[in-house]
Amino acid sequence: MPLWLSVEVSGLGSLMRSLREEPDGSTLMMAAFALVLLNTIRALPHYIGALLLGDEIGAYYGKPWLKVLIPLSIIPLSYLIINGYNSINYHFGAPALILLLSIMLLHMLGKGRLRPVFKSFVLVQLLFGVQWLDTVLFLSAFGFGGGTISMEVKAIAEQLGFGTTLSFYSLVFSAVFIVNAIVLAVYLTVSEQKWKMRQDLDIARLEMVESRSGREALHLVHDLKTPLSLMEGLNSLIQMKTEDPEILRYTDKISSSIQSTSDMVSEILYHEKKNWCTLKTFIEYVRANKLSDSATIYDFDLQADENIQIYINKIRMTRALVNLIDNASDAVEGLSDATVTICSKVGEGGVYIGVKDNGHGISEENIEKIWNAGYSTKSHPGVGLTFVKNVVQEHEAELSIESEHGIGTTFWIHIPKERVNDEDPDH
Repeated sequence: MPLWLSVEVSGLGSLMRSLREEPDGSTLMMAAFALVLLNTIRALPHYIGALLLGDEIGAYYGKPWLKVLIPLSIIPLSYLIINGYNSINYHFGAPALILLLSIMLLHMLGKGRLRPVFKSFVLVQLLFGVQWLDTVLFLSAFGFGGGTISMEVKAIAEQLGFGTTLSFYSLVFSAVFIVNAIVLAVYLTVSEQKWKMRQDLDIARLEMVESRSGREALHLVHDLKTPLSLMEGLNSLIQMKTEDPEILRYTDKISSSIQSTSDMVSEILYHEKKNWCTLKTFIEYVRANKLSDSATIYDFDLQADENIQIYINKIRMTRALVNLIDNASDAVEGLSDATVTICSKVGEGGVYIGVKDNGHGISEENIEKIWNAGYSTKSHPGVGLTFVKNVVQEHEAELSIESEHGIGTTFWIHIPKERVNDEDPDH
């Protein structure tokens, strides 16, 4: 930046020549303004760059102190490097120290809640305000305005008798921008806190509604046990009272249906309730619960043997897979070649069941966020993937994601070999 935006290119050189040849108050104030603006623009890359780099690395490693340490190290180093190749001495004085202190205060004030882009905007205001202190004459003794041009501007102001005027205007401009930066920082911090509180409130409200709905559903499902028991008893009584083969065949089918319904109720009521189920039965159950009433056309890539048995809670695992299918459908919405594929394959560690889409993919930044309750790319807070992750953990399984920008995303549920039986169930 100092090489590209030199004193001559910025127009400050011609102003300084005019000031030396015909010194007057107007030219002096224009030269002071041009000097402050030039110093601000030159300083922007390494101050904002150091701030953003420290913020990103601190967030990546989960160590807030790096957000302060990195700017404190990089900014003085930048001055050394610039002075190493630039003939003009880049003065590292009191303004630089004040700005380093401001970066520390920004991190402390934000407490991790102020976004980097907002911190950068506040820092620009502070930078412009602090640079005005370089043209205040009585601050020279305290390390302000130690650069060659700054000293010359202040010396000419003193010769013209404009020293007090220049100092007054410089202090006013400095105060306006510094106070504006402080007010802006406080406002943005409070706004971020309010936004976070609203998000937490939305999540809590959603969880409360889901919990209440879940309890009501459990009570209703539990009440189904009574009529099922009555139906089973009456069916047994019919079997005892008749010897008609056709009626007995029908009562056997009724008994089988009652048992299937009872097992289903048990799986809904008890999370830990699991049974052996073939992949064919599981996929057909998913198809009946989700795919049969959907306008979306789904593809299947079922490489695993459909007779392989998996030890699962069929109801909860179905809900988990349906959540992934819903997310995939949202990802391809509006695409002309929209494709959602339900996959299965056998690996060394067990069976993999997946959902693949050809959407836009998920960025690396968002991959870490998608598991958080409340995070969603839609207008409402999301809990779908959190539920899927919980169900997978209940089954001692693993959930992984493969995503590539512009190609699509695949979620895989890995059921370990301890919960897989590849023997023929009819054997």
